[in-house]
Amino acid sequence: MTGSISDSALARLAAAVDESIPPDLAEQWQRQLGPEHPLVARQGIFSPNGRTVAYELSFRSTQFGAPQGWSSSDHERATAHVLQAAFGPEPLDALPPDQLLFVRCTTAHLVGDLRLPDRPDRLVLVLPRGLQIDTAIIIGVERLRRRGFRVALPSFSDRPGERRLLPLIDYVKIDVRDLDVEGHPVVRVARSCGATLIGEFVERPDQLAYARELGLTLFQGNLLQRADLVDQPLAPRAGF
Repeated sequence: MTGSISDSALARLAAAVDESIPPDLAEQWQRQLGPEHPLVARQGIFSPNGRTVAYELSFRSTQFGAPQGWSSSDHERATAHVLQAAFGPEPLDALPPDQLLFVRCTTAHLVGDLRLPDRPDRLVLVLPRGLQIDTAIIIGVERLRRRGFRVALPSFSDRPGERRLLPLIDYVKIDVRDLDVEGHPVVRVARSCGATLIGEFVERPDQLAYARELGLTLFQGNLLQRADLVDQPLAPRAGF
């Protein structure tokens, strides 16, 4: 092979295969397999010298299908599972007890319709990608900040709504794959209110080097460490 298949292409292929299976056959197969136990994956967030400063947790399951097709309730169930795994009565042993844990929340969590664990000491709330930022969201984030929670804004692209949120944001995540186009202007705006900048989706050494050059201070991506299930060993890759 001369190239690799992207994750999005694999997701589309998997979705097409799933759609081609008759529903009754799929149901029989699922009964044969038995109930699936949803899992949690983690990916490290690193300092410039390669020290792990936090983990981002994400939901893993084949029952929901591709996340692009999830309903609001699917996202809420996934978030509930991750929060339970991290902060429930029996938290996963593989999660270090002294690390910050980034977890993507939902709109319902932001506006107070769903409760969050009372752990602002460790839980960093990652806003949903593509969130429509309105007055209710602003008020909700302000309330969570007063409770002591830190908030992360992913895939920052300097949209007007994102600018409104910046004074309330502790971490701004910037897709390093876009830095060759966006570069200094987006980085300058992202840090204008004092947030810590995280370069996400770091896949190549040159992306890491350019992100450092632009002044980003934390880094996350497959070059450094692939997201893996928390019940499996997870060792940093040689990206630094």
